[in-house]
Amino acid sequence: MGEVHNKSKKHLNFNSLLQCIKECFNTIEDDRDNSKINYTLPDIFTSIFAMFYLQDKALLEFQRRFQSKIQKNNLSTVFGIEKIPSDSQLRDVIDNHSYEPILKSFKNIFSRLQRGKYLQGYNFLDNYYLITIDGSEYFASENIHCEKCLRKVSKGITRYHHQILQAALVHPDMKQVIPLAPEFIRNVDGNTKQDCELNAAKRIIKKINKDHPRLPIIILEDSLYSKSPFIEELPGFSYILTAKPKDHKTLYEDIEGFRRIGGMDNLEVTKKKDRIFKYEWVNQTPLNANPESPLINFVEFKIMVNEKCTYRNAWVTDIEITKENVEMVVKGGRARWKIENEGFNTLKNHGYHLEHDFGHGKKNLSECFFLLNLLAFFFHQIFELTDLTYMKARNEFSARVEFWNIIRSIFRLFIFESWEQGLEKINGPPVPISQ
Repeated sequence: MGEVHNKSKKHLNFNSLLQCIKECFNTIEDDRDNSKINYTLPDIFTSIFAMFYLQDKALLEFQRRFQSKIQKNNLSTVFGIEKIPSDSQLRDVIDNHSYEPILKSFKNIFSRLQRGKYLQGYNFLDNYYLITIDGSEYFASENIHCEKCLRKVSKGITRYHHQILQAALVHPDMKQVIPLAPEFIRNVDGNTKQDCELNAAKRIIKKINKDHPRLPIIILEDSLYSKSPFIEELPGFSYILTAKPKDHKTLYEDIEGFRRIGGMDNLEVTKKKDRIFKYEWVNQTPLNANPESPLINFVEFKIMVNEKCTYRNAWVTDIEITKENVEMVVKGGRARWKIENEGFNTLKNHGYHLEHDFGHGKKNLSECFFLLNLLAFFFHQIFELTDLTYMKARNEFSARVEFWNIIRSIFRLFIFESWEQGLEKINGPPVPISQ
């Protein structure tokens, strides 16, 4: 973890990041009748963000109680919200307005991390950055649906669902993942064919290249993507892609041929607890049987314990593999799982309730809620990297869920002038109740 510098902290503290996303809220076009507007769009979108940020589904209700009793509330003092909207009105307004301007927040915040030099810890193999991309379902129902839902019919029953393709900056030795702007896999008006993960991947790759044109990137993805059409469309990015035997029969036949004639390089490394890491690779072999197939470098990795294989995987890459770098190449390939373990798993099971139906709507509500939830997660990841006060408070609790239980409790009991004041309440000594 890099040292926390005052200059970078200024651009990455809570108020600065909140202002960053509010600037995006301000650019959402308000198509409501001016004479009937009770709550501004920034207040509405910030209210939902605050709910996800504090991981409190009852946040607005509790803060309205504060307001009615003492004419003050944490949404106003901490999040800068002038008027707390009602739940039903809030959902209707968000559903009928485009969230597209909010997507710019991810690029803007990423740039702040670069400026603060916090991404140096993510350097990998000669200053590359590992970007892993993975899909996940975050909503499913047989009854609730909207115009953007994907549909699957089985035995006469229609199942509606939402899927996301998420990109994130990862590093094998870093716990925090840095999300990039997501790509929704969804039905689009005028299309007769449903969207799919591969089409979404092509879109997200183009957006990553546009948003970060000078960032040296290594793309990490599963075996679905280690095919010629996808590799050939990568815009100058390097790649380490999982390659399963069932998806690459010709390639694995070639690999077996290399093994028979001793054409594979190899390395064995003994680890603790009698584990042996076995690496086997070959450079510049065709990906498939097509004469125009791209040439790739192939590496297979096994973990052996008492002569029994406990883990096995393989990847294709454009990076030339040598004895000096094969361990790092494999380490990079295995880092793809961080988006699942530290990303989706945290969002689904550790306080963010990603799969909970906060409100589905008919147009934009479900996707916008996902986006604001992801931004809340992004803020928390940043503070784990940059904010010493946050780190101290977070480290008081072994479980993430317990930390946020305390956050919810104190924000329901006290009025704070700032987010930092709330953290200081946790970090400070217990205060006895006055007799």
